[in-house]
Amino acid sequence: MKLNQFAIAPTSTTTEIEELKRIYFITAATERLTTHRLLHHLLRQSFPETTTQEAADNKIANLLVSKDMDALSLVQMTTPITATMIWNLFLQLLGFQVEADFDLTHPEKLHSTVNLPNFDQSTLTNTDLLHAWYQLLITHTTTGQTFLDQLASHGYYRQLLARNQLPKPLFFNGKAQPVFDTTKLIHEVVYVESPQDTDHDGQRDLLKVEITRPIESNTQSVPTLYTASPYNQGTNDAAGEALTHDVNVPLTVKQPTSNTVTSNTLTHDSNPLPAPRVINGHSDQAEESFGNTFDYSLNDYFLARGFAVVYAAGIGTKESDGLRTTGDPEETTSTIAVIEWLTGKRVAFTNRTANVAIAATWSNHRVAMTGRSYLGTLATAAATTGVEGLKTIICEAGISSWYDYYREGGLVIAPGGFPGEDADVLAEETFSRQQQAGDYARIKATWQRQLDTITRGQDRQNGNYDAFWDQRNYRNQAANIKADVMIVHGLNDWNVKPRNAEKLWRAMTKLPINHKLILHQGPHIYINNFRSLDFTDMVNLWLSHELYDVDNHAETILPDVLVQDNATPETWHPFNDWGADTNNKTTFHFGAQVLSTTNTDDKTYQFEDQLPAKQFDHYAHNISDWQHDLVAASSPLATNRLRLVAPVQTDTLTIDGCPVVHLNVAVNQTIGLISAQLVDLGLFKRLNGLPTTLARQAMDLGDHFKKEDLREYELATKPSPYQLISKGHLNLQNRTHLTQVEAIKPNQFYQTQIELQPTHYRLTPGHQLGLLIYATDFGMTIRGNQAITYTISATNSWLEVPHL
Repeated sequence: MKLNQFAIAPTSTTTEIEELKRIYFITAATERLTTHRLLHHLLRQSFPETTTQEAADNKIANLLVSKDMDALSLVQMTTPITATMIWNLFLQLLGFQVEADFDLTHPEKLHSTVNLPNFDQSTLTNTDLLHAWYQLLITHTTTGQTFLDQLASHGYYRQLLARNQLPKPLFFNGKAQPVFDTTKLIHEVVYVESPQDTDHDGQRDLLKVEITRPIESNTQSVPTLYTASPYNQGTNDAAGEALTHDVNVPLTVKQPTSNTVTSNTLTHDSNPLPAPRVINGHSDQAEESFGNTFDYSLNDYFLARGFAVVYAAGIGTKESDGLRTTGDPEETTSTIAVIEWLTGKRVAFTNRTANVAIAATWSNHRVAMTGRSYLGTLATAAATTGVEGLKTIICEAGISSWYDYYREGGLVIAPGGFPGEDADVLAEETFSRQQQAGDYARIKATWQRQLDTITRGQDRQNGNYDAFWDQRNYRNQAANIKADVMIVHGLNDWNVKPRNAEKLWRAMTKLPINHKLILHQGPHIYINNFRSLDFTDMVNLWLSHELYDVDNHAETILPDVLVQDNATPETWHPFNDWGADTNNKTTFHFGAQVLSTTNTDDKTYQFEDQLPAKQFDHYAHNISDWQHDLVAASSPLATNRLRLVAPVQTDTLTIDGCPVVHLNVAVNQTIGLISAQLVDLGLFKRLNGLPTTLARQAMDLGDHFKKEDLREYELATKPSPYQLISKGHLNLQNRTHLTQVEAIKPNQFYQTQIELQPTHYRLTPGHQLGLLIYATDFGMTIRGNQAITYTISATNSWLEVPHL
């Protein structure tokens, strides 16, 4: 196993000793002990679950410092303490097993990335021991948390709090410590008045907000982690399924236009905004609490560390006012209204009718937004407003443009795994006001009109980037971002595809903010419980800096770009950028079933789109079979694609950025769509598609608090024939520009290009790069099964691959 850590703040020996004293791990008197007695003390401190010296010594005796000596024997003798002895103790305390994981004779040869302390001499001094234990405390154990976090979950700080007055918050190595009492968390509900009336009832929309905060926040202010989750109050899954669109429909001719945005305008609400509610009084006490609800374990982790956690579902959700809008400016307004209340600039009430105002007196007016998917999307939306008080967002798998979620290249494109979903389907699924019969009865007709408006606006007939989608492109306002940004995204996320992260990253490049990017090998998942990465520590370092203003140099310590390796398990690489313009580019020319960096071909190649009805129906219901046959060398789809393969790699090729397929293409109809996939070919063991659960409930989020499973990406036990690297799609009527629609003349060749999804992929020796060119993508495009023939001229067609 490998324990990659990127959140360790470099410190001097003097600072290490000061910090050890700050958490009472040592005292001034401790420093004056003999070396053996000091080691005994440090070992005793490493077992806070024991309450007597005898109980601790029983545990110390179970640690070996050599093959024939245990740790208790060592501290009771005068035998010199060596580096090897300390390394042996270090590794055992971290959870590594003697003989199974390392050899007591040469612990430094452990096949793992571990923060072993370095020593200048073979016989160690008190200073060496203190340095070693400081490094031990900030090093990850085999269960995915620092040793100090493990001690905290065993009661270390609980015992101290009973005897000493620890400062709250408390920081160690630049990161907040779990010294806040999670047994007395406050759970309360308020209703924020948002400056909008989306349901047109003559009153400003009230938004339900659920707050969990440490009891200490009654006497001292704390920062807030805010997660805007439209799923928080429930979803209408059956209604969403019923509204899902049929994707087995034909591609149709679009009306040519020079600019699809200006040729399609939106009707804006001209109704004046109602006046704010008249405040009838003020209260410091909420009237409502809540029980079990949606939560995110990363947020839970910070409750013990002096942060409040806030969830709000937004307009059109259960016990809030308004209507769902799927990503438009109204949803952004409702999202930042909560931030404005947290920073003292907006009113909230204790209930929905009495108009008794309640202030966030516990808030220090510093807010971070967290969450994945729609949750990360709304964090991005909020950041692009420049709202005051939002100091940072941690956007995981977030949408930066809704067009890049539901459309691509002038085509209707489904998020991976959800054929037929669209903006109206998502609005219906998240309109949880429907779950309260009385409320829904009053709003049903208004909601149906709103839903019809979304359905018309999204226009599944043409797939154009128009005013509807331009309104839902947060990157248009990227220049307004003032908050620091951390983006987390999966390179195999075909739900919220990587383009959403890459284009947001590019849009922020020249902004005067700190921005970080973490790319993992997963699909649409959270990564805060990976064994191989100290992600939670990275976020802790980041948030301690952003929300508590700790001068821990998080902005320079954390890598600008961090990428999980696709070829070697539990390996992460830091980089300065992703897909930089300065990257090298290799051109692969087209030939008869080959990609070549040297040879050119003047032939043309054809493929058909239409399939026999029985085969079409099978693939429509078995997309994994379609994907397998699309890639396979010998395949029933041989005439429905071009399959071009490069020579076997002799050196490693690290693809970084957006591969581009340049095509000289003709089609025998007045319509056409082109899809392309870049694949890694060869029978090899590759990472599993999903992380493996290594241990259930192995990661502690606090002392007798919540737990999290420990997971990690592992190599598959069996080899696989290929791995999808990237893909892309294009309507040939949008061949020149996304916002330009042109007519197609049958059998006339057109020069165009398809920019594939951005990636970072290491193609190692023995593997082959493959390019698949086809039309209907059974997993993403509409499926018309039309009699269309495509012709590719190899003369002016090539693949451009950016690489390091």
